[in-house]
Amino acid sequence: MLDIIRSALAAASGALVGFSLGLVGGGGSILAVPLMVYVVGVSNPHVAIGTSALAVAANGATGLLTHARARTIKWRCAATYASAGIAGALVGSMAGKAVDGQRLLFLFAIVMAVVGVLMLRGRADTGNPNVECNRENFAKVVAYGLGTGTFSGFFGIGGGFLIVPGLVASTGMPIIHAVGSSLVAVTAFGLTTALNYAASDLVNWPLAGAFIAGGVLGGLAGARLARYLSGFHGLLTTVFATLILAVSAYLLWKSAAAIGL
Repeated sequence: MLDIIRSALAAASGALVGFSLGLVGGGGSILAVPLMVYVVGVSNPHVAIGTSALAVAANGATGLLTHARARTIKWRCAATYASAGIAGALVGSMAGKAVDGQRLLFLFAIVMAVVGVLMLRGRADTGNPNVECNRENFAKVVAYGLGTGTFSGFFGIGGGFLIVPGLVASTGMPIIHAVGSSLVAVTAFGLTTALNYAASDLVNWPLAGAFIAGGVLGGLAGARLARYLSGFHGLLTTVFATLILAVSAYLLWKSAAAIGL
């Protein structure tokens, strides 16, 4: 009975994570990790991170298909960014496993609070929908991708809340295109991190399966809502940043208490 309840909680949590990924291209592990720990009841933070990374990679792929149909993906930019970030995700995940789990969550929350504030400050910029990745911005896209991948792997996240701002900053594309394009990197980073944690037996496979199943439905709904909100100036960016700040505040509160601050 306990396993059935945990699986149901994992599926419900996965639906929320999938919805967030489809809506704003982020919120995967920033929601999945605390949900795994505080709702599903995974006591080991590193197992929660490894399991979440696998689920986020799968759910990111689902959202990717929906955005591809809507033509909101800049494929060359996405491929360049993701390729640069995979190496960073591998190095970052190796380093992250050596850090105390609760301290990792605390540091993660601080990073997300900073990102949320920066996104709110830049919400008036609509971006250039015709932007392309070429020789002029190649180095900048690679640098942002490498840095984001390292953070993604270190904190055990798919990285969408870092990738979307990174794509906007390095290319100037509108946020709806950054959301769609980010899912290429979210999937790649999450899978790289998950494989690294799986090699250390830090993935709960049954819970990952339930999480993924719920995330498929959530992802489809989130992507549809994202296309609707993109028609309102600055609204999608505001939703994105507000979600970051809300979750980072909760995560700071919980992890600070756990490490005695």
